[in-house]
Amino acid sequence: MNSMLQRYRNDRRKLMEFLMSSGLVKELRSPSGSSTSLSPADLDALSADYVLDCVKSGGVVDVSKGTEKYNFESSYPVTIHSESRDSFFLVSSPDIAGSPPHRMPPPPVNMEKSSNNGPDMSCHIDSFNTSSSRDNYVFKEETPDIKPVKPIKIIPLGLPPLRTGLSDDDLREAAYELMIASMLLSSVEAYPTQRRKIEKSSRLMLSLKRKDKPHLQPQISNTHSEVINMIRVQMQISSKMDTCIRRNLVQLATLRTGEQIDLPQLALGLLVGIFKSDFPNEKLYMKWKTRQANLLEEVLCYSPSLEKNERATMRKCLATIRDSKEWDVVVSASLRIEVLSSIKQVASKLSSLPGRCGIEEETYYWTAIYHLNIRLYEKLLFGVFDTLDEGQVIEDASSMLFHMKSIWSTLGITENLHNAIYGWVLFQQFVCTGEPSLLGSAIQELQKVTSAESGNSKEDLYLSHLVCSRQTIGTDIHLGLVKAIFTSVSAWCDDKLQDYHLHFGKKPRDFGMLVKLASTIGLPPADSTRTELIKLDTLGDDVSDKIQSYVQNSIKGACARAAHFAYVKSHGERTHALALLANELSVIAKAEINEFVPVFSKWLPECMMISAMLLHRFYGERLTPFLEGVSSLSGDVRKVVPAAYILQEELTQLYNCHSKSKLRKPYLHKLKNYEIEKVVKPVMLDWLISQHDHILQWTRRAFEIEEWEPLSVQQRHAASIVEIFRIIEETVSQLFGLHLPVDITHLQALLSLIYHSLDTYLQRVFDQLVDKKFLYPSAPPLTRFTENVMPVMKRKSLEFSEPDNKIVKKLDELTIPKLCIILNTLCYIQKQISATEVGIRKSLTLVEASLNKRSEIETDESEVENSLTHSEAVDELFATTYDSLRDTNANCITKTRDLIGARAIFWDLRDMFLIQLYNGTVEGARLERILPHIDSVLDTVCSLSYEDSRDMVVLRICRSALEAYVRVLLDGGPTRAFSDSDITLMEEDLGILKFQYMHLTSGVRPFLGILHCRRRGSSSFTS
Repeated sequence: MNSMLQRYRNDRRKLMEFLMSSGLVKELRSPSGSSTSLSPADLDALSADYVLDCVKSGGVVDVSKGTEKYNFESSYPVTIHSESRDSFFLVSSPDIAGSPPHRMPPPPVNMEKSSNNGPDMSCHIDSFNTSSSRDNYVFKEETPDIKPVKPIKIIPLGLPPLRTGLSDDDLREAAYELMIASMLLSSVEAYPTQRRKIEKSSRLMLSLKRKDKPHLQPQISNTHSEVINMIRVQMQISSKMDTCIRRNLVQLATLRTGEQIDLPQLALGLLVGIFKSDFPNEKLYMKWKTRQANLLEEVLCYSPSLEKNERATMRKCLATIRDSKEWDVVVSASLRIEVLSSIKQVASKLSSLPGRCGIEEETYYWTAIYHLNIRLYEKLLFGVFDTLDEGQVIEDASSMLFHMKSIWSTLGITENLHNAIYGWVLFQQFVCTGEPSLLGSAIQELQKVTSAESGNSKEDLYLSHLVCSRQTIGTDIHLGLVKAIFTSVSAWCDDKLQDYHLHFGKKPRDFGMLVKLASTIGLPPADSTRTELIKLDTLGDDVSDKIQSYVQNSIKGACARAAHFAYVKSHGERTHALALLANELSVIAKAEINEFVPVFSKWLPECMMISAMLLHRFYGERLTPFLEGVSSLSGDVRKVVPAAYILQEELTQLYNCHSKSKLRKPYLHKLKNYEIEKVVKPVMLDWLISQHDHILQWTRRAFEIEEWEPLSVQQRHAASIVEIFRIIEETVSQLFGLHLPVDITHLQALLSLIYHSLDTYLQRVFDQLVDKKFLYPSAPPLTRFTENVMPVMKRKSLEFSEPDNKIVKKLDELTIPKLCIILNTLCYIQKQISATEVGIRKSLTLVEASLNKRSEIETDESEVENSLTHSEAVDELFATTYDSLRDTNANCITKTRDLIGARAIFWDLRDMFLIQLYNGTVEGARLERILPHIDSVLDTVCSLSYEDSRDMVVLRICRSALEAYVRVLLDGGPTRAFSDSDITLMEEDLGILKFQYMHLTSGVRPFLGILHCRRRGSSSFTS
């Protein structure tokens, strides 16, 4: 990336030189007046976009405005004006540098840049829009204020400030120089994992190495070459700068092999060997030289061990170095050596001072400039993160950390201090990137600090001198460095846990790790003046109170957001806000029991009870006004009551799921119910009564307008009965959909509704049918024989008595197809009656199961006995209702079947069967003339009837046919006497009917086969 940026800068320089030399820029205005040209350094400090805009608008360029705009642009990535901000304008063809980072870039909104504590590591959390809109009907109580969520920033450590204005880039480059110098001066071998092929290095490193080929690298042993290149890439040092620095450090190392080097010696050694000509432009040189001067001033000038004249000399020498014209042009080489010697004299004096704590290898600078040492070491540790994916640690991190030990003696880093600072760096990177693996690594490092054996008095004394300051309620508090790290991490964890539902609702796994981190370092006390953190392993009252405050605050915030969300969503979905709120609170309760409570219960066993109680109270305050206005089962009531009742059941179960043997007194009582049943049950009964009248009216109307046509080929029953059962099912669904216990009164009203609606329908069906006896002719003469009748009597033909007009009118309306549809409808009722009973019993079982769960906690033995008695009453009520309906329906089915058989033979075929049979000669008027007509009737019936009722209908028709034939024989047929041959033929016809009827008793299909054989004229029909 550095090589790519350098190429961009070269192309930018070419563009600016072209604009200045082509005559497009007509006038240059500077603060001192108009000028004709600019130096290369001034061109680099001028905004190219500003110059291009000026060329378009007339060619007048204001240098001061261009410089100001360049300084503003330099604080952001150099890209084109695109939303992705990932494209560069380049003249040359850049090499492939790998894919861009996958994480989102930080928001460029007034981010305060700190030069004291490294990069800004504030966590960016999506704010929650919480405009306070209220539903006057639902939320009469005042809901908690919802404020936009702000990113939780890490509290700085409070190290003493840098007085010379060293920036983050200055610290990073100085840390790299110190790292390379220490590695070259030390005799430490390379880390073993570095001895592998070059292609296993990171993609970025390989890419940069390919770009660095044109630059000559100083000769360094292969032992450190690869490690130094890897560190350079990670520290984002340009290859040209690295070449210049490394050449001088190699020369310095040849003179001081094996010796320890400190910051003043390193800065002086570089100032001696590096000149303006070593840099590609003057701006980079001035920046580098100013950094060295500032570094020397920070280390030397503020030491209390210096005398006044020495401090004045130091400031004069550093001012000379900072002055570009005097140091690089006016001052001679001998005078430069004299200036550097004066600084070296002061540095040697301070370096010779003993350490304050007596630790091995301790120098004066360990405690004198610890604020600078810690910042430099932080910059090095930040180099272990992959520049392409900042949430990941590079593969060579262990090697980099191994070689960092070479500067421990220079910066005053001990093993315990390294663990603390590295854990701090990992934690900051986790907050910035949100990568859980970084949090796990930070926990491991901080656990090393807490588990380290105390007893090294010298190290403890040393750590106590690393003081950090911060203000709390206007009071300065001084903390040791390790304790300051723990306090900052603890404060961030405390802020997160104050609303853990918001921060970990979508990432519950991170919640457990965060609590583990808090248990490692401790939590801040409630009293802000106290500095001791609360250790969770103590299991005291302070810990319980702290966890309880987290639960209360987080539930409060979650409820407020849920109420706001429910209110807004209710307007879009046209659903009552209380129903949506109940669902949202149910989600919160499930998250509590599944994700958060298992973590907190270790320190607060009753945390689930506290959560349930808070959720129950929050919803109850809003539900109570709603219940007070309930007077009917409106649409809102049907949506709110089930959701409220389910939420109440869930919260009650959660509240009572823990053993109360070890709980404190406030949690021994039961949750007070919302009194939903008390308010809604009378309304439910009134609604059932109103539904009773409504369904009866609809039943009568549906029957009156029914045309008795099949719904479809598959559904050959009446449409009216489908509508009636649909209304019944909706009534049952709405009743049990309230999820309230249904007592015997409600069940009785429901079954009464079902009974009267279906019974009314069946009675109307029964009333429109005609009894088959009205279709039969009068009895034959032989059956009316008495003693007074003379033995020899003249035979008379069968006389047929016509029914009255009312019966005839009914018969005209009740055709065979219509009777088949009526029969199908009755069979459909028979099935649906059983289905309705099963459905109601199943719903009752679910309700009883819910009551049984409550009874295990809240009821006693007497209530259980009452429930058994209630169950017996329910069974009796079902038996009374449905047995009566089944009997009525069976009577209607029997009457309809009989009517179909009687009508087909004695009404539709009466002339052909009763009058024309054997009228004339027997041979010419036999039964085979009538069989095709019977076959046609059977085809019609079989095509319209359901299979489960078809056999019985055909049996009724054939039985009626046999009965009619017997009546013809008993009547004597024609008026003339039959001959023996006629009687024989008539016996054959009778045998045919008897044979057909015999097969019907075992099933209708063999009989239908015989009819088809008869239709084809098969001779086997009469055999």
